[in-house]
Amino acid sequence: MTAIKHALQRDIFTPNDERLLGIVNVCKAGKKKKNCFLCATVTTERPVQVKVVKVKKSDKGDFYKRQQTWELRDLTVVDAKDASKENPEFDLHFEKVYKWLASSTAEKNSFISCIWKLNQRYLRKKLEFVNVSSQLLEESVPSGESQSVAGGDEDALEEYQELSAREEQDIEGMMEMCEYAVSNAEAFAEKLFKELQVLDGANIQSIMASEKQVNILMKLLDDALAEVDTIEGKLSSYEEMLQSVKDQMDQISQSNRLIQISSTNNGKLLDEIQFLVNYMDLSKGHIRALQEGDLTSPRGIEACISASEALLQCMNVALRPGHDQLAAVTQQQKLFSELRDTFARRLTNHLNNVFVHQGHDQSSTLSQNSAELTLPKHSPLHRDLLRYAKLMEWLKNTQREKYEGLSRTYVDYMNRLYEREIKDFFEVAKIKMAGTSKEAKGKFGLHGSSGKLTGSTSSLNKLTVQGSNSRRSQSSSLLDMGNMSASDLDVADRTKFDKIFEQVLSELEPLCLAEQDFISKFFKLQQHQTVLPPLAQPETEETDGSIPSRMPPQADHRHSLSSEKDTVRLMMNKIFQSIEPELNSLIALGDKIDSFHSLYMLVKMSHHVWTAENVDPASFLSTTLGNVLVTVKRNFDKCISGQIKQMEEVKISKKSKVGILPFVTRFEEFAELAETIFRNAERRGDLDKAYVKLIRAVFMNVEKVASESQKTPRDVVMMENFHHIFSTLSRLKISCLDTERREAKHKYTDHLQSYVINSLGQPLEKLNHFFEGVESRVALGVREEEVSYHLAFNKQELRKVIKEYPGKEVKKGLDNLYKKVDKHLCEEESLLQVVWHSMQDEFIRQYKHFEGLIGRCYPGSGITMEFTIQDILEYFSSIAQSH
Repeated sequence: MTAIKHALQRDIFTPNDERLLGIVNVCKAGKKKKNCFLCATVTTERPVQVKVVKVKKSDKGDFYKRQQTWELRDLTVVDAKDASKENPEFDLHFEKVYKWLASSTAEKNSFISCIWKLNQRYLRKKLEFVNVSSQLLEESVPSGESQSVAGGDEDALEEYQELSAREEQDIEGMMEMCEYAVSNAEAFAEKLFKELQVLDGANIQSIMASEKQVNILMKLLDDALAEVDTIEGKLSSYEEMLQSVKDQMDQISQSNRLIQISSTNNGKLLDEIQFLVNYMDLSKGHIRALQEGDLTSPRGIEACISASEALLQCMNVALRPGHDQLAAVTQQQKLFSELRDTFARRLTNHLNNVFVHQGHDQSSTLSQNSAELTLPKHSPLHRDLLRYAKLMEWLKNTQREKYEGLSRTYVDYMNRLYEREIKDFFEVAKIKMAGTSKEAKGKFGLHGSSGKLTGSTSSLNKLTVQGSNSRRSQSSSLLDMGNMSASDLDVADRTKFDKIFEQVLSELEPLCLAEQDFISKFFKLQQHQTVLPPLAQPETEETDGSIPSRMPPQADHRHSLSSEKDTVRLMMNKIFQSIEPELNSLIALGDKIDSFHSLYMLVKMSHHVWTAENVDPASFLSTTLGNVLVTVKRNFDKCISGQIKQMEEVKISKKSKVGILPFVTRFEEFAELAETIFRNAERRGDLDKAYVKLIRAVFMNVEKVASESQKTPRDVVMMENFHHIFSTLSRLKISCLDTERREAKHKYTDHLQSYVINSLGQPLEKLNHFFEGVESRVALGVREEEVSYHLAFNKQELRKVIKEYPGKEVKKGLDNLYKKVDKHLCEEESLLQVVWHSMQDEFIRQYKHFEGLIGRCYPGSGITMEFTIQDILEYFSSIAQSH
């Protein structure tokens, strides 16, 4: 293997400036065995390149050639197959896996070790060796054959040093003296060996000649050894002395450590004592204020507030472990508890007395406001009590039972006080409302609640429609029966009621808001902190230097906010429990006086509810007004239902003409009043729904009455009433009734045309019948020019019929028709001229129709009517002017 190595080095690698460091004889595993060599080489020039070269013997001659080369840096895995057993197979993972079978396991191991060393020396890359024994991967150079294969040459490369210039000259001089050095290296080496032996002998002789100097040198060495012994003895003594000093220093260090521990403990003890003194010491002034402080003067109240806050801080201090076992701490806690109980008792008794005292003062002012529609103001009471707000907060945090008891006492007292005030206030409001009603009754000579616009159902059941009376006489008859129209009602009475109701709400709203604000501030029900009972809270120590305190959990905080709002609402419900019944009673009275009052109350209540909900949707005021609004809305719906019921129960007289129906007039008055009241209202939707219900009932009952009318033609009743409805809706411009307005116009137009057509058939009745017969013959298939050959419709019969209607008779018939129409129509709508003009147009249309039939069916006969269109226009004009 050595000869092959030298041959490969000489023939292949030296010409390429490469050195061969490792070699293994291999063949490809699993195939036909063709031996080759894997060589590990490095370049002699820097930077050094490490390669794995595959060398194969040429087939043509006895020489080797390079077949394939890989860079070592491209190698990723070396797999030795088995680390515990001898196995000559191994794999090298380059761009693909190459499987090899070595000639022996020793050569394989030597080659793998060489690769590992070259990687460690030159590349230092992460190369994975799989199934390789750890002994092969040691940095020390292995012995045996491995050293000869890889290690020897590598070490030789490491130990090689370049010759200096002088050394080169000496070698060249020596080789010149021996000319055969190049041709006969063995003779040259033998000569050099002999000269080396001569030099060694000369050196030995020189050494032996210098024995005297050696003896002197030995003596000096002995003296030096003796001196060393002396120095060692001194060092030993010094070491013993230092050991003693070390022991003493250890003792001193131990003492210092104990002193330091004692000092640290004393400092901690001082901190604990200082902590207790600072945070659990209450000044004598504070103790005196808690025991004897004046709770009536502002200065005394401030002193009590400061003392109570200091006491609360002392009681809420988070004690450290072990503090509660100190007798002094236990004594202080007992003192604090006694001071807390004493001051809480004093504060509770005093506030109870304040409530009673303020109650007497407030009762004395009730008589002053009894005649006016105003509620007493409680701002002085609130202002006096708010001075104790911080003390109430302290009581809430320390004595919850006393705090709740005081809250109940305040609620009971204020309930009685407000109940008297609100009752008197609503009595005044009812008296003023009743006075308004009496004034209306006295003015119109009415009796009972039926004197208002809506009246009672029983009186409306007796309503009859008078024949030819005017609208004014119609209203007068309604008043005689206990009813009157909205146009005749004193608007000032309703306006006065509206003002009274608005005054009631305006007085109640600030009263409730002021009381709710006071309760929140005085009883501290809007705070963002919840304090648990003292000395029973989780302990947390502050790190910022402030006084340690116990903080509530976040979940308790959120629950507290919700419960405090509920508490405020519950207290307000108990204090003002009489407001809702009194408001409902007042609303019932107003509705009894005049059901149209529900319109005013609906607008006012809606506005106040909307205002209260914008402030706080869940407040007492918002909830209460919302409940009352439901009652008002129910009364409003009842009012609308009553109007509809009155329409359904209206009866007409068989002997008098109908005219404008009373419920049509009342709808007009209702709409005018409602539009005035709801001009800027928030709840317009309620009125729009009521409009739709009412107008549908009006339409239905107008048709019902028209069908039942015997004195007045159905078309006249429909025409007049729907014209009135159309005029009303057009004037008021109610957007939600646009469809009904168009429908009313359509019905009015249709019935006007129907009435005109039916009425015009009477003045020329025979002529109408004659031409109807003519048209029927034409409809049966008779040609128009052949109709005159029929006996019943010949020219003689036509002349006879036309002769019966001379101009004088036509004018007389039209005059009678005018009188009849005048009797059918009422004066309120002024539709007589409209109807008369429509009849003129219809008459002219019929005249032209008759003339056309004569021209087509009786051509060339020369037959014409005995009056012309100009005569018709003159007849209609003169009749209208004469009446």
